[in-house]
Amino acid sequence: MKKDLLENKIFQMAVSQFDRTADFLELDSSVRERCKWPKRLITVTVPIQRDNGDTEVFFGYRVQHHLSRGPVKGGLRYHPSVSLGEVAALAMWMNWKCALMGLPFGGGKGGITCDPLTLSIHEIENLTRRFTMEILPFIGPETDVMAPDMGTNEQTMAWITDVYSTHAGHFVPGITTGKPVELLGSEGRTQATGHGVAFLITRAFDKLNIKEKSATAIIQGFGNVGSYTAFTLSRYGISVTGISDVTGAIWNDQGINIEELMRYVHETRGVKGFPGAEPIDPDEMLIQPCDALVPAALERVINEKNAAQLQCRVLAEAANGPTTPLADIILETRNDIFLIPDILCNAGGVTVSYFEWVQNLQRYQWSEQEVLTKLETKLETAFEKVTQFAERSQTSHRIAALSLGIEEVASAKSARGLFP
Repeated sequence: MKKDLLENKIFQMAVSQFDRTADFLELDSSVRERCKWPKRLITVTVPIQRDNGDTEVFFGYRVQHHLSRGPVKGGLRYHPSVSLGEVAALAMWMNWKCALMGLPFGGGKGGITCDPLTLSIHEIENLTRRFTMEILPFIGPETDVMAPDMGTNEQTMAWITDVYSTHAGHFVPGITTGKPVELLGSEGRTQATGHGVAFLITRAFDKLNIKEKSATAIIQGFGNVGSYTAFTLSRYGISVTGISDVTGAIWNDQGINIEELMRYVHETRGVKGFPGAEPIDPDEMLIQPCDALVPAALERVINEKNAAQLQCRVLAEAANGPTTPLADIILETRNDIFLIPDILCNAGGVTVSYFEWVQNLQRYQWSEQEVLTKLETKLETAFEKVTQFAERSQTSHRIAALSLGIEEVASAKSARGLFP
């Protein structure tokens, strides 16, 4: 199992970041290995009957990185590339993210290897319900709390909540976050990650004396995170000139009308062909001049091939692991790009998930304005901690953010000791 994980490129990347940071912190070897490896790696088969009557078996995963500071928290994704190594890497990053944000969670992540675009709603429901039944012994409001991720949404969380609650014999809203508001989901959860990304970009602009009204942004990915990042940036007066998704990339020097694009994508399921912009090569789009570049899709898109060509002032990592370790070294050598590392940049989602979990435990609902105000306060605090640590220690923002998160987890493990 250890060998399988280490052969996965995304897990290798997460481990490389951890090892580099642990070296920087001079982390004691007795706690270093305990911090690195996940507590549980769960693999299950998920058989369902397809609409045509055939039976198909899918593979599902859930990785719980650590429960030292509380239940694990993390998304559930449905995508053809989902693997145990990818999920383990995402769970590790979530662990440092929760610790950095001061949330009482460990890191978790799950997924099913499937293409949801080829499945009917009925098949996706059956897949979700069967997966939930298979991992039922390992989840709970005080053990593992799931949330939406790539290929899943609030309806997915509603089905998980229903299965768990039916098994428990009573309604248990705290088993998931990102649920519909009707099931005690939180106001503001849907836009939380994108809102947080846009808010942190404005904080970086403040540090660099960039005026929002004259600033531009490029966004790679137009799913939930990318679309709400674009929407919020446009509300701040920032012009979004380039946007891409799996269908292609579009460009408008004068700025793309985000509300019109969101309506267009809702109807066509992609940005390609949007009449308010011209097509552009997706790779070329990433290296166009802009004030903020926002990778908001998959991992490893900023790499050794394009890192030296980036022309952004701020690199805001809305996705998990979008920058490879080799690209990190190039960016650190350049020293002209303000990095907002992923475990800080996209922390809005898990932070509002924490707010939802707290509301569920209290059976009390906050307004959207309360939620977003509390979110901005938490993000502001973490942003200042990271930038001050980096300046004080003369290190990169990534090492600073990881150091703060890893130190928190290591301290908790040291305080609890090692059970014989």
